[in-house]
Amino acid sequence: MNAVKGYVLVVEDIPDILTFLDATLKLRNHRVVTARNGQEALDAIDRECPSLVVTDILMPKLDGFGLIHRLRINPETRNIPVIFITATYIAPEDREFALEIGVTRFVEKPVDIEKFLSVVEELLILGSHLRQEPLDEAKFYDGYRKRLEMKLNHKIAQIARIEHLLVTPEEVESEGNQAALRASLHQAISDQDEIQHLIAQIDEHYKKDIHPE
Repeated sequence: MNAVKGYVLVVEDIPDILTFLDATLKLRNHRVVTARNGQEALDAIDRECPSLVVTDILMPKLDGFGLIHRLRINPETRNIPVIFITATYIAPEDREFALEIGVTRFVEKPVDIEKFLSVVEELLILGSHLRQEPLDEAKFYDGYRKRLEMKLNHKIAQIARIEHLLVTPEEVESEGNQAALRASLHQAISDQDEIQHLIAQIDEHYKKDIHPE
């Protein structure tokens, strides 16, 4: 791993938000590297260690919770400050778990630019002086699975509501609304599939590495 530091790593799977955060940071003369999921972020970190990570939570391949845990269990990346950009896991128990695994700050969507940049500057100054300790593997995977199960149940309920609206014409005012509902349904199903995939990965890891037979 390259010991040179100094850039901000932004991890986000929604292109418009990724572009917005990238441009916002560059306007303040920050060097920025972008990634579309947690695995791409780890690949970037292997090439050069960042001074700060700004990441979404729900992403394909490896989400924000998984990314932070990987950072905290590695002594070389353990103390990198991490900002969660979140509109997904906002329940108190989700925030508590995020803090437990090592999230440094939260910034909610829609992003307030000035507040976001203020948090970025604060954490870049504090840097690796923010000491972090990794969460026990079993506790991490138990807590992580509970968070994903809650999100999965929410998505299942959301899909059921949208499907009900689509088969109830009087509740859909126009063709445009129906198109928007179908787009929302497609996104919700995609999110559901990704969450189920993450749960399957957790179960496989838990069985193999934490509780091998």
